[in-house]
Amino acid sequence: MSSATITTSARLINSTPQTEEQAMVRKVAVSSFLGNFIEWFDYASYSYFATTIALVFFPTDNHTVAMLQTFGVFALSFILRPIGALFWGSYGDKKGRKAALAHSIMFMSGASFLIGCLPSYSVIGVGAPILLLLLRMVQGFSASGEYAGAATFLGEYAPTSKRGIYCSLIPASTAIGLLAGSTLATLMTANMNSSAMVGWGWRVPFLLAGPLGLIVLYIRAKLADSPVYQSMNDALESKGAASADGQIAAKSGMFAPLAELFHNHLKALIISFGACVLNAVGFYTVLTYLPTYLSDTVGMDAPQSGTITTICLVAYVFMVFGMGHISDKFGRKKVLIGACVAFIVLTVPAFLILNTSQFWPVLLVELAMCATLTANDGTLSSYLTETFPTSVRFTGFAFSFNLANAIFGGTASFIATGLIALTGSSIAPAWYMVGVAAIALVAMILSHENTDKDLNHI
Repeated sequence: MSSATITTSARLINSTPQTEEQAMVRKVAVSSFLGNFIEWFDYASYSYFATTIALVFFPTDNHTVAMLQTFGVFALSFILRPIGALFWGSYGDKKGRKAALAHSIMFMSGASFLIGCLPSYSVIGVGAPILLLLLRMVQGFSASGEYAGAATFLGEYAPTSKRGIYCSLIPASTAIGLLAGSTLATLMTANMNSSAMVGWGWRVPFLLAGPLGLIVLYIRAKLADSPVYQSMNDALESKGAASADGQIAAKSGMFAPLAELFHNHLKALIISFGACVLNAVGFYTVLTYLPTYLSDTVGMDAPQSGTITTICLVAYVFMVFGMGHISDKFGRKKVLIGACVAFIVLTVPAFLILNTSQFWPVLLVELAMCATLTANDGTLSSYLTETFPTSVRFTGFAFSFNLANAIFGGTASFIATGLIALTGSSIAPAWYMVGVAAIALVAMILSHENTDKDLNHI
């Protein structure tokens, strides 16, 4: 694309009526919402159907071993997320957010659909869990670009004063994806016998990813890259045109975003990673592991724990938007520090109450934990978007977020289950979360506040 074309495009964006700009933001918001929804609907379905998946792919007389194997596959699928983050981030910073998001959704929805088609262990033996692991790793590779790319894309379109609440749509879509998975699992568990669930019921959420992915791909094909990204390209091409030795080629080369990130923004990357670790553990523990914890460890009836999860996820969506708005008013750093402190103080008492297995106390505690998590989750996407300059924004966001999720998020259920088995204490996962929150607190104290800055000026 020529410099004149980019300049003309930017001028048209700035001169179009506000209604057209708002229409474009709405389209970006819808595509970001749906893409992230699909990703987390399928990730949630794996957790909520974990007991059934264990029977299908890991038949054994030892239930704990089968669950550890199932969560182990869940954790191993995160290995490729940092690699995928570097790939999709670099691709998105070089070729545009739109292109990266269009390709990542094809990989994600395709892998999810194929999981729904897999034969069971009883049909092909050990090949079944191997194929499950491979497809989960493809999911992990593609998902690493979806959350960060969607948040970056939407954040670059959003007004500066409302970036927090706009970006909170991304974690909200995550919660809605979890809600859809939880609701579907609850309804199917209540209305289907175990043989039907093992035979075909668990496949339904994965098969739905195919048509949903095609819808998102169609919407994204109609979008243009953000004015912030186009403005950067305009400046780079102008600089390249004025350079006698063609330095623009080096600037837009294959590894330029990675080199710039690690050489010039390493401190911001490390702090961002520290800020993300609490989100990783908190998210997967509170929203995906607790239903299994309540049924398997505490001994609560599965329909009751499913109902609690559904109620909490509905409340979570509204609380996420509220926290996004609060971060616009008071700043990302203050809200994120508050979340760290709350997790350190409240997590152990919360787990003690969860072990009562009484419906109302458990519901109130989960709601409190969700509120604490939304202070982190509803703010983190806008914080990470504001941490890095445009040239490495996608890469920096994606790598810090996905590295934290690979190390701490994907292993959360596995570590929680293992800690309980190792220590014999049902509140062992709570102490693990407290330690992670302390790490995040140090990172946030060292961070900078960029809430009111124009993304062009970071």
